[in-house]
Amino acid sequence: MTDATPELSVPDEIRVLLVDDQRMVGEAVRRMVAGEPNLVFEFCQKPDEAMAAAERFRPTVILQDLVMPGIDGLTLVESYRANPVTRDVPTIVLSSQEDPVVKADAFARGANDYLVKLPDRIEVLARLRHHSKGYTHLLQRNAAFEALAASQKRLAGELAEAADYVRSQLPAPLTGPLAVRWDFESCSSVGGDAFGYHWLDDEHFAVYLLDVCGHGVGAALLSVSVMNTLSQRSLQDADLRAPEQVLARLNAVFTMVRHNDMYFTIWYGVYHAPSRQLRYATAAHPPALLFAPGGAPDAPAQLGIPALPIGAMEDVDYQAGEITVPPGSRLYVYSDGVYEVQMPDGREMALEDFISLVAEPPAGITSVRAAVSQLQGKTQFDDDFSLIELVFD
Repeated sequence: MTDATPELSVPDEIRVLLVDDQRMVGEAVRRMVAGEPNLVFEFCQKPDEAMAAAERFRPTVILQDLVMPGIDGLTLVESYRANPVTRDVPTIVLSSQEDPVVKADAFARGANDYLVKLPDRIEVLARLRHHSKGYTHLLQRNAAFEALAASQKRLAGELAEAADYVRSQLPAPLTGPLAVRWDFESCSSVGGDAFGYHWLDDEHFAVYLLDVCGHGVGAALLSVSVMNTLSQRSLQDADLRAPEQVLARLNAVFTMVRHNDMYFTIWYGVYHAPSRQLRYATAAHPPALLFAPGGAPDAPAQLGIPALPIGAMEDVDYQAGEITVPPGSRLYVYSDGVYEVQMPDGREMALEDFISLVAEPPAGITSVRAAVSQLQGKTQFDDDFSLIELVFD
């Protein structure tokens, strides 16, 4: 419904407006419909008052005389169609003419039916009920569509708020010997990505990225809950410097049974600055990519250990890997939404395609999302796009 279209309530009765300059015809039709249950009749004898009568009476069907003084019936039919209040109201033209050309002209101008007056009472009532029922159904359908549109608008607003909230909880970029930048774009329906990083103490730096299954507010809330648990260091009975302990404890706390059958994948790593050792553990998450100076740009170290996602099964034995990080190395932690995208030719982008994009990012980390968007042929992603870049001195 446009701004210029008034809101039309759905009537629970048949409302018949007859526009005819002859009082005799008005009386004849009144007698035809008299006593009919759930039917209200209105007669307008002056053609120049027909539109005002229609706007006031709000008919569900109009009986329109063809030949009248001053204004002919077909001109009024066109006026009904041009008025937002009456443009969809079924209009039956009443005429003494059987001429097919006249009938065709009436339909061309917007009439819904044509009766040679005066027809039999049974036929008149049948047509009035038929057209009125169709108009009522149209109003009901429009009302349902408007309610659905309003609901979708509210939902879109809530999803936008959820996406904004998730973004507000993400950490600020870091500069210095350990520089961290990131790029994040929420999908159209709000996904379940979240990430964070912080110094655990003077020597240990933690970084993590998680991806909750599914989309929507529920997935976003769970991802923020996990992120806050890690960022606020409130995970009990686990050494946050030991990735395998962190994942095991998360698996015990965030079980699917207790969290609406949702699970999540995660990559969790801890960098020990003095020794330059990076320990990491994964739970069904894509491997982080470590590009070392002098290494083959198309063959970075893929830091990942196969394991079940968090919450899927109890008592999972998560293992940790370890690697030495040379000075000048770049580490990329990401969700599968950065590369599991559909190409215009139907092929799904592979991890190797993504590796080539981050091996030599032409204009920094933000250029990666632009490159993926170009490859998939659209700017909107079907899943959250989450990418963290760590540059080691």
